Amino acid sequence: MDADDFCDPRRLRLQADSLDQHPELDLVAARVRYAGDAETNRGLAAYVDWTNELLDHDAVALHRFVESPVVHPSVVFRRAAVERWGGYRDGPFPEDYELWLRWLDSGARFAKLEQTLLHWTDSPDRLTRADPRYSVEAFFRAKTPYLARWLQARNPRHPRTVVWGAGRTTRKRLAPLFESGVEVEAWVDVDAKKIGQTVDGAPVWAPDRLPPPGQFFVLTAVGKRDARPLIRTELTRRGYRLGRDWIACA
Repeated sequence: MDADDFCDPRRLRLQADSLDQHPELDLVAARVRYAGDAETNRGLAAYVDWTNELLDHDAVALHRFVESPVVHPSVVFRRAAVERWGGYRDGPFPEDYELWLRWLDSGARFAKLEQTLLHWTDSPDRLTRADPRYSVEAFFRAKTPYLARWLQARNPRHPRTVVWGAGRTTRKRLAPLFESGVEVEAWVDVDAKKIGQTVDGAPVWAPDRLPPPGQFFVLTAVGKRDARPLIRTELTRRGYRLGRDWIACA
């Protein structure tokens, strides 16, 4: 927590009680209220709304490659988790996000209380805004090795995958993933100028070109927040199930 954040007086007791009642859990977070200017800083406010919906372990685990699924100052975790999987590491990446990714990759179990127990204040000089370790590119660097390992273990067509998002920015951010061995069978995009073209040796499909689930595995990588629910709705409508037929990384 920063000095200008506000912690509910019940927070640590409620989280410690949850760990006592659920010995299978390694970390318990809480919902957060964004105490900054939500109109000016819509991105961070939207992030808080998003993470507040991830309450159980499966939700946290299946969304961990999008952004950090728990707000760092809202968490309580067991000392045994640090002793087993290690603590924060220094590097050109967000150290809290790397820790969550490493622990989840190792089998740690997370949960989040329904209560809002932290008021998270925002300021322009926060490290999240001012330090290059918290840039979008740094987040992608942190998640790439863990996402590559997840895909290898769970994508039945690995290393081949369909990537939703054929834009230049998306391709640049995913370059380390492709260097790790992931291959693009096809791209999916809504840009009429791209559909029907070939990008980096793979065809670009319109969303309605996707076959029924089971034939391909989809990695969604569109960075625009308002596109995420639209993509999820379309994949769900087609019978694709998160974690089985597709995963999101942006």
